[in-house]
Amino acid sequence: MYQKILVALENGSADDALVPHVAELARRLGSRLLLVHVADGWAARNFDQLKLAESDEMKADRAYLDEVAGRLRATGLPVDTELALGNPPTEILKTAVARSCDLIAMTSHGHKLVGDFFLGSTIDKVRHNTSVPILVVRAGSVTRAPFPTP
Repeated sequence: MYQKILVALENGSADDALVPHVAELARRLGSRLLLVHVADGWAARNFDQLKLAESDEMKADRAYLDEVAGRLRATGLPVDTELALGNPPTEILKTAVARSCDLIAMTSHGHKLVGDFFLGSTIDKVRHNTSVPILVVRAGSVTRAPFPTP
């Protein structure tokens, strides 16, 4: 059913809720995981236009993706990574299409009221602009160890 699952990572504690869910789902369905983090700092957003060097933030994000991928691979799951640069919803949507993903997995933090009203949330922008199914896991809903063994 889901052959490739895009897992949108934030490089934060919310990922501890998301990773176990998608790892178990991928294990049961024989899916491949694509871990994606979108660096959205100034250097990341202007990287191509200004021919910038990779920032410390981007290097840390890449290292984080590699660490999570390594832990998941150690449990026997096939995992790819991609560090995207720019606007998170836009890059998640572009990556899902470009890499032929059948499911997008993300975390939800709940409503932030004023922030969501003015800026909108990443999850809302993604869900309104894709036909790819979305799995939403509430941040902070860890029910087991972040990286289960096979």
